[in-house]
Amino acid sequence: MLQPISDPYSSFHRLAPTSYHDEPKTKPRSRTMNTDQILAEIREANLSYLMLAQSLVRADKEQALFRLGVSEETAALIGSLTPAQMMKVATGNTLLCRFRMDDDMVWNLLTNHGKGAANDGMSRLHASILMAGRHQEAA
Repeated sequence: MLQPISDPYSSFHRLAPTSYHDEPKTKPRSRTMNTDQILAEIREANLSYLMLAQSLVRADKEQALFRLGVSEETAALIGSLTPAQMMKVATGNTLLCRFRMDDDMVWNLLTNHGKGAANDGMSRLHASILMAGRHQEAA
């Protein structure tokens, strides 16, 4: 049962629980994100990705093709989007970008799983070569 707090000048709530079991019953705060938060994060990631992609395409189209892993047609389309079009595309509920490291070998090379720091540079170079080869296959 809740009882009024005796101090009328307290900046805390006017009612305080008399014991742990008498606390108000509210929905437990979940540490996981709710659907609205997830969708907002997806929209923000999409907009950031589109803005980055567009600036890469406009600065150096060949580098953008390699770094983004997209076709020339897609790069041209991204480069020509207006801000309103980017906002409209970004508000979807699906991420526009995706991981390009979709096998264990590349992940192990990038995370340097099970290797010393001395091989870090070589592992990253090897992973970059593998991903570059996949970009050429896709183009």
